[in-house]
Amino acid sequence: MYKNLAVALAAACFISPVFSQSPPPAAAPRAAAPLKIGFVYVAPITDAGWVRQHENGRQAVQAALGAQVQTTFVENVAEGPDAERVIRDLAQQGHKLIFTPSFGYMEPTLKVARDFPEVKFESITGYKTAPNVAVANARYYEGRYLAGIAAGRVSKTGLAGYVAGFPIPEVLQGINAFALGMRSVNPRAQVKVIWLNAWFDPPRERDAAMTLFNQNVDVAVFHTGSDAVMRAAQERGKMAVAYHSDMRQVAPDAQIVAVTHQWGDYYTRRARELLAGTWQSGSLWGGVKEGMVKVGDFGPKVPAAVQEEVLARQKDIASGKLHPFAAGKAPVLSNTGAQVIAAGVTLSDPQIQGMNFLVQGVQGSLPK
Repeated sequence: MYKNLAVALAAACFISPVFSQSPPPAAAPRAAAPLKIGFVYVAPITDAGWVRQHENGRQAVQAALGAQVQTTFVENVAEGPDAERVIRDLAQQGHKLIFTPSFGYMEPTLKVARDFPEVKFESITGYKTAPNVAVANARYYEGRYLAGIAAGRVSKTGLAGYVAGFPIPEVLQGINAFALGMRSVNPRAQVKVIWLNAWFDPPRERDAAMTLFNQNVDVAVFHTGSDAVMRAAQERGKMAVAYHSDMRQVAPDAQIVAVTHQWGDYYTRRARELLAGTWQSGSLWGGVKEGMVKVGDFGPKVPAAVQEEVLARQKDIASGKLHPFAAGKAPVLSNTGAQVIAAGVTLSDPQIQGMNFLVQGVQGSLPK
């Protein structure tokens, strides 16, 4: 009996500590590391222009997603070898989503993407995709057509000047759409073009605008990265169409209208998709309908009736009722006299994306 009791007591002593101990506290879940997102800019960040709109897009991502993301940018990166070095460096630093908004970044982006298959890339204005490279662009030509309507209504000389960067399809689309819009309300309107072969060169942009103003131009348009043309128009008492951003701050009297680019929604959506694991490569070409291009911010020289007309045509583009590259009863001709859009025909997206002509009413030729 005593022996059995001793064994029972010993057993109790042996097992009791196990049941008397409190379970260890559960480890606190570790917060997920923020998604690192990189942006590469082809010019310095200024108060307005191409880079400013993409920087606004980056800020929109950060504001919308907060601690879920950590965004970084590198500005004033030349297209070519410098771009490849910067993009590669961002990938090596652990950025899992990299936006490269310049046409000349397309090939460097693709090259780096092959070496970092786990990183997602967004080639903005590019056209080549890969499993981890998506492309996106905006139908800037829609805004250009609307700006042409405004310019055609307010120009006294019927002569506009266009300061252009490079003769790539995107720029040709803009020149042609602007000319067609201007001539839709003033069939005798003409557009003079000066090519810079540069995206961002404020002194040369200004000089080109001044040259055009000396040739009876009273409305200036541009496809470059600074606000130099707007400043020149303000200085000379002429008119100009702002591009990328609203530029009334530097040209309060000169600005007719602004064609603005809106990147925040697209950038934020793509970041959300990567966070959710649903990001896929693809190609987007959005315009007025998608909210990626907007026309407004009219200046004081634009009558209310003209503003209403432009905004009404903007709604027509959004609804599909109006297309800048649709011929009516008569064909659209190039400035060399060749038919480029047959009567009753609307150019397809591939035809617009491969545009290689200047329409009737544009003075100048494509650089060799």
